[in-house]
Amino acid sequence: MKNQILEIIEKNREDFFSISQQIGENPELGHEEFNSAKLLTDKLAQHQFQVSLGTSNLPTAFEAIFDSNKPGPTIGIMAEYDALPDLGHACGHNLIGTMAIASGIGLSSVVQETGGRVIVYGTPAEETKGGKVTMAEEGIFNQLDVAMMVHPFNRHKKSGSSLAMDAIQFEFFGKAAHAAASPHEGINALDAVIQLFNSINALRQHVTSDTRIHGIIPEGGKAANIVPDYAVAQFYVRARSREYVNSLVEKVKKAAEGAALATGTTVKSSYYEYSYDNMITNNALSDQYTRSLIELGVKPEEISERSDGAGSLDMGNVSHVVPSIHPYIQICHEPHACHTHEFRDAALSGQGKEAMILGAKAMALTGFEILTNPTLLEKITQEFKVTNK
Repeated sequence: MKNQILEIIEKNREDFFSISQQIGENPELGHEEFNSAKLLTDKLAQHQFQVSLGTSNLPTAFEAIFDSNKPGPTIGIMAEYDALPDLGHACGHNLIGTMAIASGIGLSSVVQETGGRVIVYGTPAEETKGGKVTMAEEGIFNQLDVAMMVHPFNRHKKSGSSLAMDAIQFEFFGKAAHAAASPHEGINALDAVIQLFNSINALRQHVTSDTRIHGIIPEGGKAANIVPDYAVAQFYVRARSREYVNSLVEKVKKAAEGAALATGTTVKSSYYEYSYDNMITNNALSDQYTRSLIELGVKPEEISERSDGAGSLDMGNVSHVVPSIHPYIQICHEPHACHTHEFRDAALSGQGKEAMILGAKAMALTGFEILTNPTLLEKITQEFKVTNK
């Protein structure tokens, strides 16, 4: 049956190349990925997946199910296909989306024999307001036994962790006045923002080393001779765990309240982007993916160990619901970083497409092992119960 999976992926490789190329050459921003979603779902429908569009009321999200109607595990595979402003697919989402459907199609070829289900999820806007956040909150992934996706990178790398993140905004309201003629009549909202930055800088001495708090001032006044009556500060607050981020945000809010009190302003806080949870890699699932990659010819020494990520992923939210992995596949030999023109070109290259096929096969073989090995699934499930208490 493994050969059958690999043969189906190989048989359709030119279609997969074409789809990834079309998405890559016609980048669409988050929640605008209508053509990309259509390319992916049309191919899934050709292979008898039952496709539903607009999952969680997100117009470019989808759920594609291949159900054997026999008992067995449910395997979830995540597709991303949104681009970056100006840079296009400089994070390789054209490969991620196509890799997901290729893997799902390959695995679906044996599900009638093994039992169980394969579900490919279209998850829009990972780069901004991640679709997985909304979908996880609505319980879309609760039906899964495992969830997988593979991300392009400059080397093979095991699934690791990411930082939980809150995006919090503070609006300060003061009173305008002429800064030279009657400054005593004004209440300076910008002073409150500056005070908040100073307080956060002081807070940095008393946080864990994995903490990241970074911000900007998108609104700080209109003219130098007018006391600003309105100013805005936006921050990302990140740390290794969701619980610690929650405690940090409360401290930052207290700092904002103090800045408002010190300057005579009032303050309003809100979240200007979705909150991302930290990625919790299921090691048993990750080890099986690594074994599948090695089975396909990748040498063990070519696969880097997992590491603590410095960024944030909406796959983290999925990992709090279901055993999950987010490993990396090598698409270039040069050390190109994601979100660069060079990485975008690599994601459109022949090497990038071959890596996409390799990642699809590795996920499909991993899914096959879960469908046919109850002991492995039990190990994955028990680990999840312990690590996600």
